Amino acid sequence: MPNLVGTKGQVVINKEIRDQLGIGPGWMALQRFAGDHVEIYFVAPEHEDSLAGSLAPHIRAPLDQGAEWAQAREATGSLRGIGQAGPMDRGL
Repeated sequence: MPNLVGTKGQVVINKEIRDQLGIGPGWMALQRFAGDHVEIYFVAPEHEDSLAGSLAPHIRAPLDQGAEWAQAREATGSLRGIGQAGPMDRGL
């Protein structure tokens, strides 16, 4: 569907195309020449929502940092590899 260029050089992106690409307000439109036409690439804005606390509803129970903590670390392995102690384990 052809669209007219407005007085400020603006062109409307058809709703069907915006919906299919998920384009919304705040997206950046990058334009470049491609021979005899222009290509437009759309970049989503960075989200501003914090993910802090998003897993809280899925936590079953708090874990004491005693024997249960050590068992959980043994079961999952440490950040450096299975069975290797980290600086916190050595009291550093």
